[in-house]
Amino acid sequence: MERKGGGIMSLAIQIAFRFMKSNKGQTILIIIGISIGVAIQIFIGLLIQSLQSSLIDTTIGNSPHVSIKSTSEDGVIRDGDTILSELERMNLSLTALTSAADFGGFIRKGNSRANVVVRGLSFPSANAIYGIQEAIYEGTMPSGENEVLIGKELQKDLNIQLGERLQIFVLGGLIPQAREIRVSGFFDLKVSSLNRSWIVTNQSTAQALYGFGQGITSIDIQIQAVFEADAVAASVEEAVGREGLRIENWKDQNEQLLSGLNGQTISSLFIQVFVIISVCLGIASVLIVSVLQKSKQIGILKAMGLTDKQTSLVFLSQGFFLGIFGAIVGVGLGLFLSFSFVLFAKNPDGSAVVPFFINYGFIALSGVIAVSASTIAALLPARRSSKLSPVEVIRNG
Repeated sequence: MERKGGGIMSLAIQIAFRFMKSNKGQTILIIIGISIGVAIQIFIGLLIQSLQSSLIDTTIGNSPHVSIKSTSEDGVIRDGDTILSELERMNLSLTALTSAADFGGFIRKGNSRANVVVRGLSFPSANAIYGIQEAIYEGTMPSGENEVLIGKELQKDLNIQLGERLQIFVLGGLIPQAREIRVSGFFDLKVSSLNRSWIVTNQSTAQALYGFGQGITSIDIQIQAVFEADAVAASVEEAVGREGLRIENWKDQNEQLLSGLNGQTISSLFIQVFVIISVCLGIASVLIVSVLQKSKQIGILKAMGLTDKQTSLVFLSQGFFLGIFGAIVGVGLGLFLSFSFVLFAKNPDGSAVVPFFINYGFIALSGVIAVSASTIAALLPARRSSKLSPVEVIRNG
């Protein structure tokens, strides 16, 4: 029984290839149509995915995904070490866990004054989130007491020199308290607002300048699955949440961005679905014409013993193999379009407008969809061919 089934399939495939070879122009036209559809699907899909990845990285790449902050009047978390230890014991798939001691103030140089936020970070763990060390373009990381890093825009605004000593006025009481700081380096986070407002130092210096003691103002978390930040925040709330603490996550703070990303995804799916539908209709119409063109040959083959099932398999096999050939060419064309876009679409500084992310799973899925769609499109001509009467076909010529 297995041999019989294998013989039926083998015969159908042989006839399918003969039909495809007998009309090479038609075969090539179908393959081109499928490959263009696959290429568009892959190019648009990868472009949208890369754009979303770039937007997410720009928005939260150097920001915490989940933050724990104090809601007390002084904004200080007194038991930060206990909370950090508890978070380390939880299975949260963390990529970074750090604490910070921040306070507001202003610095004055000559007649110029600038409001700043002093960020006392816990290095090196904080570097995994904020990338401060990589952003330093002159000088070194703060190591000694009261050493700080100054942002690029703030350096230009006040003409600050490396190693210069400045007075910082700490806000928090009725009268701002003056403290002396020394500039150990300059950083560029590629965000002018941060470069102009942040002064970065180590956590112990910030605690000493403001008088936090061992207190901190926030605990920052980054996780591997960024879109699960709300679920992680809920787990953190359950584990360490209490009165006086507020747990935030980036999804709640970026609802408009998420809405835009969802809109992009939906529009991309609509485009891909309509491309697949158009490809299916094209394949079905061409194969139906092929049934009519080859009706005499089909009638003769049926008269010689070809069954209705075998006749259907002939056209299903055509759809399947046309889909395979079209998918292979389409994947290559789609990748070519993607790499061409990266090569020619450049920012003024020479970087890619959208750094492309190659999702091999999506590419494979696109190929499978193309083969499946091509095979499904062959169902109608396969059904039509199975209903042909050999007597009528031969009689009518």
